[in-house]
Parts: sequence; C-alpha cells; structure tokens
Amino acid sequence: MGSELIILPVIFGAIFGVFYLYFSTRNKERLALIEKGVDASIFTKAKGHTAPIWKVLILNLALLLMGIGLGTFIASLLDSFTSLDEDAIYPATIFFMAGVGLFIGFNLTKNLDKE
Repeated sequence: MGSELIILPVIFGAIFGVFYLYFSTRNKERLALIEKGVDASIFTKAKGHTAPIWKVLILNLALLLMGIGLGTFIASLLDSFTSLDEDAIYPATIFFMAGVGLFIGFNLTKNLDKE
C-alpha cells in the first residue's frame, strides 16, 4: 500500500544523484587540471562546425515516424500472410523499425556534422 509513496522520492533521488555525481566529478577534474597548470581555455573551446539543432530534430523525427509507419505496414503484411500471433507481431515490428529509423537518423546526423 505504501509503496506508491516511496516511488516518486526514489526517482527524484536517483535523478538528483546522477546530476550531483556528474557535476561534482567534472568540478574536481577541472580543479585538478588547473592545479597542474593546464591552460583553462580547454573548458571554453567550442566545437567546430555542427548542424543546427532544428535540422537534427526534424531529421530524426521524420525517420522515426517513417520507421513506425513502415513497421505497421510490415506487421500487417506478416499478420495477413503468416499464422504468427497478432499481439506479438505489431509491437515487435513497430519498435524494431522505429529503432532502425533512429539508427539511420543517428548516422545521417553524423554526416551533417561533417559537412
């Protein structure tokens, strides 16, 4: 009964813990480098040419939606022409093709950054 009350603080505690560890470790690493005499400009160097974020979002969203549509189409074909279980075919094929679409989007995003 009381487990519902514990779930939310545990989730927030885990998120806080991850961010705390990330920022405290980053701060300690930077302080150690500065103590050794390393130039502090390495923390402010900007990356080279990167693609605008809107292009990356549109590309990944378009490929995700295309993967979901293609997954639905393939699942309906498998449902029509095989005796496989409909309850298993649809989610498996949709998630697989959505993942393939996101993987292709990741590779295309890397190519956008190279240009």
